[in-house]
Amino acid sequence: MTRLPAILTVWDWRLDLILIMALAGIAFTAGWLRLRRRGRRQLATDWRLVSYWGGLIVSGIASMSPVDTLGGQLFFMHMIQHLLIVMIAVPLLLLANPFPFIVWGLPGGQSVSEYLFRSQSPFRNALRQATRPGIVWMAFVAILWGWHDPALYSAAQGNFWVHDLQHVTFFGSAMLLWWHVIGAGPRIHGRLVPLARIGMLVATGAANMIPGVVIALAQVPLYPYYANVARPWGISVLQDQSMAGLIMWIPGTMMYLLTALAIVIRMLNRSESQLRRERRPQPIGVGS
Repeated sequence: MTRLPAILTVWDWRLDLILIMALAGIAFTAGWLRLRRRGRRQLATDWRLVSYWGGLIVSGIASMSPVDTLGGQLFFMHMIQHLLIVMIAVPLLLLANPFPFIVWGLPGGQSVSEYLFRSQSPFRNALRQATRPGIVWMAFVAILWGWHDPALYSAAQGNFWVHDLQHVTFFGSAMLLWWHVIGAGPRIHGRLVPLARIGMLVATGAANMIPGVVIALAQVPLYPYYANVARPWGISVLQDQSMAGLIMWIPGTMMYLLTALAIVIRMLNRSESQLRRERRPQPIGVGS
């Protein structure tokens, strides 16, 4: 049995990930400071800076902490790792609306952005076609279901490069999905109406729930990889598998549904505020 203290002291300090996260954080912060100096405090708010760095920190924890080490020994820890990336780190990053800050933070970023994203830019048009909401949703579901195929999953766990590819595709597809839901820049599609965002979230929650239910209720081991590794805490293969499925099924699905509920509540609050404004007595003019 693997000793718990030894596992908890293992951090995989990967230089490539640290450099990527550091550069992303420096570019965002530089743009945030520049916009603040230009008097754009309504855009460059404190909470955006906290949200972005929070997303980077959660990404680092998911990728380099003992969560990653334990994910190679316990299926449910690997599931927690994916939830940290897809449902916490990515939304935090995009809630900060990072695109304008990074553009302002990079040398020549504004010129590059104007060239690539001008209204008739071939790059903008190609990106717009490739990232339509329906295409993004299907890509996200295909990646989600595909990597939970036992053969592909075992390949990812048994090969460093395939494992990295798994995480990159999870992260990238989640970025595109939440980009539409949150409405972060660049807004090359226009902002989705609330009902479309709610529908996208509910459909994603349903797609996430299906493999979670299958994994949680399976009576035989679905992933041979975990039958052949050292298992801490005396957890059996089937117990581990059931916990992984339940994590994917319940908290995983609830994240999408709670976000949809938050959008519904925001819609109702806006409707109520608009109704109050319409009912407010209007001042009587002098000539009335």
